[in-house]
Amino acid sequence: MQTRKLGTSNLEVSALGFGCMGLSFGYGPAVDKEHGIKVIRAAVDRGVTFFDTAEVYGPFTNEELVGEALAPVRDRVVIATKFGFKIEGGKQAGLDSRPDHIRDVVEASLKRLKTDRIDLLYQHRVDPNVPVEDVAGAVGELIRAGKVRHFGLSEAGVPVIRRAHAVQPVAALQSEYSLWWREPEAEILPALEELGIGFVPFSPLGKGYLTGKIDETTTFDSSDFRTTVPRFSAENRKANQAFVELLGRIAARKHATPAQVALAWLLVQKPWIVPIPGTTKLHRLEENLAATTVELTTDDLREIETAAARITAQGARYSEAAQKLINR
Repeated sequence: MQTRKLGTSNLEVSALGFGCMGLSFGYGPAVDKEHGIKVIRAAVDRGVTFFDTAEVYGPFTNEELVGEALAPVRDRVVIATKFGFKIEGGKQAGLDSRPDHIRDVVEASLKRLKTDRIDLLYQHRVDPNVPVEDVAGAVGELIRAGKVRHFGLSEAGVPVIRRAHAVQPVAALQSEYSLWWREPEAEILPALEELGIGFVPFSPLGKGYLTGKIDETTTFDSSDFRTTVPRFSAENRKANQAFVELLGRIAARKHATPAQVALAWLLVQKPWIVPIPGTTKLHRLEENLAATTVELTTDDLREIETAAARITAQGARYSEAAQKLINR
């Protein structure tokens, strides 16, 4: 597995990371613990060194799973987790990035992750009630205490990134980015390049849609959050097939799959971009990791760009409630 550095932070990780959320939360029922451990360790065996989790995934159960799975190889991997939500009665209950809360979350996360340090600690969502300078300062104190190695932000806009970075260098921004959600290209990517900050795209396969395995007839479990996402209405799933058809055309030429082309396209955008696809299936893990060997030529990229420019993604990427938690 090739490696990449996240910006100028010297945080070196595998070119593809692994998003662990779906093993416990978000995409239907959680997998059983033994299977989750098996998938995470299979990723390690195949060269993945970058694993992403958060306290709110479960809540808490995903960090526990990741901690147990990675404990035997802790010094070989980079673990990223996140703070920023208030959790009450086992459910997400709004935002909370107060410095005292950050410190409490980190202590609890360290125990669940069975480790003495968090390699990359993200603010999960910008909290409009807490100045980001206070957030950055609190994380900076944790870095100086040796409990955290690097500071990250998630779904933050350029002004917030600049303000935070001025207090405590930001190693990475994690936000959604894929062929069907390209909003970061306008302002985010130029700012990250200027500041030397790495970019970690989540949902690099469009929450599974860009794999070509989802169409308007697909049914989702009631606990799958895609049931609340407008872009995943049956009507919009049908309308957005043009993206899958585009990826499929390129994939056929490359003897690859649409998912592999979608990931390869992201990897070629910038050398400091590290996507974090997730899966619960070992054969999908193999498929995703093989994307690092898919070479897209200048002609391939031009064809993708030209065709994608004619496609408008249908449907919002978040429910109205989830969108309200994004403060840029």
